Amino acid sequence: MTTATTDAYAIPPELADLRDMIRRLAQERIAPRAGEIDRTAQYPHDIRALLAEHDILGLPFDEQYGGTGTGTLMLQMAVEEIAKACASSALILMVQELGTLPIQLFGTDEQKERFLPRCASGEWSPAFALSEPDAGSDPASMRTSAVRSDDAEEWVINGQKNWITNAGVADFYIVFAKTDRDNNRSSAFIVEADRAGFDPGKLEHKLGIKGSPTGNPSFTDVRVPAVNLLGVEGKGLSVALATLERTRLGAAAQAVGIAQGATDCAAAYARERIAFGQPINALQGIQFKLADMETRTAAARELLYKACAKADRNEADLGKYSSMAKLFASDTAMAVTVEAIQVLGGYGYVNEYPVERMMRDAKITQIYEGTNEIQRVVIARTMR
Repeated sequence: MTTATTDAYAIPPELADLRDMIRRLAQERIAPRAGEIDRTAQYPHDIRALLAEHDILGLPFDEQYGGTGTGTLMLQMAVEEIAKACASSALILMVQELGTLPIQLFGTDEQKERFLPRCASGEWSPAFALSEPDAGSDPASMRTSAVRSDDAEEWVINGQKNWITNAGVADFYIVFAKTDRDNNRSSAFIVEADRAGFDPGKLEHKLGIKGSPTGNPSFTDVRVPAVNLLGVEGKGLSVALATLERTRLGAAAQAVGIAQGATDCAAAYARERIAFGQPINALQGIQFKLADMETRTAAARELLYKACAKADRNEADLGKYSSMAKLFASDTAMAVTVEAIQVLGGYGYVNEYPVERMMRDAKITQIYEGTNEIQRVVIARTMR
């Protein structure tokens, strides 16, 4: 009797080679900068240039727009490898997808030709402006508005956004605004950073991912041409949800990378640290911690990769799996980094070692791209 088998996902040799190249680049060029990026809280323009130079910023894009055309699984493997070294640097790649996927999914041919090639090359960087001071997990309550000009040739945008990654760095923003307040309908717009009335706002001082700017851009009578409307008027929430269904995989990949980086650091320390006359990895209490850390991280990776394969295949249950991957991976990253600090003891609590930074970076993965409470709601709704 012959048993047929199918892979939940497959990594072709050429993609495995690309992943290995990114891993080497991350460990040799990015990891040595990670501590400084965290301490100075400065956007690492040199890392962005490095990623562009090696075509890594082209991973989210099809070949026709200058990208690699290698799909979601390859993209998130890259995010994972970079996050293993530096979570802030991983966000450079993550936002390349987040800020351009709305154009890829809903943009006109003209919009795609105007924006995507310059992002694939690394010349431009985007941002995704959905959240507001009073509209985070509930985007339908946004207050930012967009009204047509008298001649209907432009839209005039007014409002305030909050928690926007790449604020002050991005060359353009995907902005969501109410266009029909009576019926509570919003629309999506492409807003170039040099538009009059746009202000990137102040930057937040954060617990983690300090090398990635997070700001509060405002819009005061910002006029954009009608051709900058993205998708169908009144369907902005659909644009946002379709985007986040896929891009939350980036947060999952970042979380897996952080968890693996912390596990590797803890395991290396446990091999060298001598206590009671032997390396501490000979002590069962430490062995059990390391075993659980490695197992949870591996399980998170399997769920992430399966969800990525579903994205590449456009399978109907992608939303459920992307939520499960984001939920499980981020909870894993938080638990694993806390345990890594415990393995290192006092050394884990100081910034001479990277695990305290990894713990601070891990926390945000439970919050952004949809809080884990929201992910549980999404998952539960598929079970009715």
